[in-house]
Amino acid sequence: MRTDQRDPEIRLSDYRVPDYLVRQVDLTFRLAPKTTEVFSRITFYPNPARAKGPADLILNGNGLEIEAVSINGSPLPREALSTGDETLTVAAAHVPQEGFVWEATNTIAPIDNTSLDGLYMSNGMYCTQCEAQGFRKITWFPDRPDVMATYKVRIEGDAPVLLSNGNLVGQGDGWAEWEDPHPKPSYLFALVAGELEAFEDRFTTMEGRDVLLQIWVRPGDLERCEYAMDALKRSMRWDEEVYGREYDLDRFMVVAVDDFNMGAMENKGLNIFNSKYVLASPETATDTDYANIEAIIAHEYFHNWTGNRITCRDWFQLCLKEGLTVYRDQQFSGDMRSHGVKRIEDVIRLRSQQFSEDAGPLAHPVRPEKYIEINNFYTATVYEKGAEIIGMLRGLVGEETWKTALDLYFERHDGEACTIEDWLKVFEDASGRDLSHFGKWYSQAGTPRVRVAEDYQDGTYRLTLSQETRPTPGQPNKEPLVIPVAYGLIGHNGADMESGVLELARAEETFEWTLPEKPRASLMRGFSAPVILEQGLSAAERSFHLAHDVDPFNRWEAGHAHALDLLGRMSQDADVEPEAEYLEALCVVADDPQPDPAFRALALGLPTVQNVISDMAANEMVPDPLAIHEARTRLKKTIAETLGDRPERMYAENAVAGPYTPDATAAGHRALRARCLDFITALDPEAKAAAEQFDAADNMTERVGALTQLVAAGRGEDALARFYEDWRQDRLVMDKWFAVQATATPPEAAVATVERLTGHPDFDWKNPNRLRSLIASFAGGNAAGFHRPDGSGYRLLMDWLIRLDPVNPQTTARLTSLVGNWKIFDGQRQALIRTELERLASLDGLSKDTAEMVGRLLAED
Repeated sequence: MRTDQRDPEIRLSDYRVPDYLVRQVDLTFRLAPKTTEVFSRITFYPNPARAKGPADLILNGNGLEIEAVSINGSPLPREALSTGDETLTVAAAHVPQEGFVWEATNTIAPIDNTSLDGLYMSNGMYCTQCEAQGFRKITWFPDRPDVMATYKVRIEGDAPVLLSNGNLVGQGDGWAEWEDPHPKPSYLFALVAGELEAFEDRFTTMEGRDVLLQIWVRPGDLERCEYAMDALKRSMRWDEEVYGREYDLDRFMVVAVDDFNMGAMENKGLNIFNSKYVLASPETATDTDYANIEAIIAHEYFHNWTGNRITCRDWFQLCLKEGLTVYRDQQFSGDMRSHGVKRIEDVIRLRSQQFSEDAGPLAHPVRPEKYIEINNFYTATVYEKGAEIIGMLRGLVGEETWKTALDLYFERHDGEACTIEDWLKVFEDASGRDLSHFGKWYSQAGTPRVRVAEDYQDGTYRLTLSQETRPTPGQPNKEPLVIPVAYGLIGHNGADMESGVLELARAEETFEWTLPEKPRASLMRGFSAPVILEQGLSAAERSFHLAHDVDPFNRWEAGHAHALDLLGRMSQDADVEPEAEYLEALCVVADDPQPDPAFRALALGLPTVQNVISDMAANEMVPDPLAIHEARTRLKKTIAETLGDRPERMYAENAVAGPYTPDATAAGHRALRARCLDFITALDPEAKAAAEQFDAADNMTERVGALTQLVAAGRGEDALARFYEDWRQDRLVMDKWFAVQATATPPEAAVATVERLTGHPDFDWKNPNRLRSLIASFAGGNAAGFHRPDGSGYRLLMDWLIRLDPVNPQTTARLTSLVGNWKIFDGQRQALIRTELERLASLDGLSKDTAEMVGRLLAED
């Protein structure tokens, strides 16, 4: 047997069709923690699209021993086989070229699989995670998304519940058989086995088919499944009504798992979820938890068509399924709640995660051109910016063409593995429009900047828009993109004189209108494109939009943008004070009864320290996180003083009577109360109102909100102890207990607090949720504490990444992005972060996942 070495870098340009496709996969699992036996029987046939002539059979496997292997019942000689990096090759001379049956037996140890990738165990339960390349840890297979097949699975074991994809076709004492009639790639395979209970309901599809719905959880968790089931049924009905997509199996299952690297996984018919996105009750879950459950249940269900029935040809096309499905779940959440508020929340997330990614060494196109480890490209760029591109496309082609194109996409590509080119071709055929220029959004990294110049003379208003995208790693030269600019031209009476959508497709373009007066330009309404708008508005102009703009996003954006600019200036000069117009506009928002409370809560809020850091870096200013924190504290106090008795009055007026409900209206009132409590506490160092709310709260939203205020005010010791005693047995609530301390503890005590908590008996660092709740919450949510100038925060993070990498490389690699924008800071902080990154990079046996990320972070520009 010979061993080959594979080039570790995978390139989109090197794609070639598989030589062999798969018609049917039959799997038998004999489960045991240390010695699970996997028998595979795979029916191959030659790919008609391949090059002519004999071809080797190339299968993928990771950590598998070669045991019994045969073709058409004949054992293969050892000399017919060769191994490479995660490959097993059968020489063409031993492969029948007209089609054949491959059979293999191998043994794996799920209990030893700490990577939580492939088949592993979570507190005694067998569970799989196969996206992106986990199936190769289970058995030998051409583990690539463009190889799709039907599956039949037999599971044998002593677990009382044995689950896999598709329909249950047989079961008995210690065994169950499942069959999935829909061809799928191996990354969608799923298996779960353990002591579980089912929360059940039924759904009747638009064609009258009866579907069994099951949410499988550990004993004791059944009473916390009702909201997830309700969200699932609403998602199924919404997908029928809005997209015409009907469910296609006899049952749909969700399983809640405690140890899970991701949020959830859309395996065909058997979705596996991180428990935090399934389990909820008023006593244990916050409004944010409920909203996340609703959105993520919807997201994974929507994948049934945009991801499962139509999947991606290769992993470079990941944004095809994820961007479209994120866009669909955003639509759904907007319909269920408030489109204006949802849009603002999505943009906040995009800017804090994806814009920062675009501005640093981890910048990459929505469709990358190369990778070493695909797990490192499950990023905000692929998901969030991918969704923005979908939204822009819909805006450009119009509503009717959008619907026509989506119907055509489902009709043309059902059962196929597709590319971005296939997706855009559907829209070209539906609209008659050439989208090759628009397609550059998928291949060009970076966040475009749109600059604005205005002129008004003799009744003619001219608006000149120009665009520029700064260099990113590997892409020094940028081309103009097609940028839809939704706009309104506002007259002196506050009403729109003109509105619509402009297309900026060149480096600079001028648009003209004949108008009786110079308007106020409200641009990028609804955040119509993922760009940085440089409009140069004065404090008075922004305050006008904050008080009067009819577009919810631009109204919020006016105040937010001014606060970003103001906090940046205040952090550099202690004598800077907020403008009177800005403070007056906030009073107008507070007094305006028209917007829903959730909008007012957002409009009255201040950017986070991390938001200001990113904004200053985008404007080529060097941020000082501690100075920003101090400026933010000072500005919040000034706003609270200016608002006078309004916070106390709104706090009382927005109390929700009766039992807790997670609906959008009640959640909006609680959000506004939380904003008011923040202002009240800013003027009360004793945090009396927060203590009273903590004592009186009958729901987790208000209890955690009060606890956060108490911890931030340095008054949380007693409340933390009481919270712990009340909830120490609830794993998800305890994640909140750790996270509140990591994010809200004042900067001077944050590192010491987190270090102390890492020694707490309930800190299980091998559980991704618990690790993220403390370490990631600190590094990502307490910027002033993490970026202390002595580097102690950086050392703490890297100490844990070094410890984690041999156990769970996927999570380790993702957490390295917490210092992804390290080059924006002052020289002292840069040197400290570089030292820590180099310490991680020098680790013996560093995983491929983490090595790629650290290499990109340390690469020279």
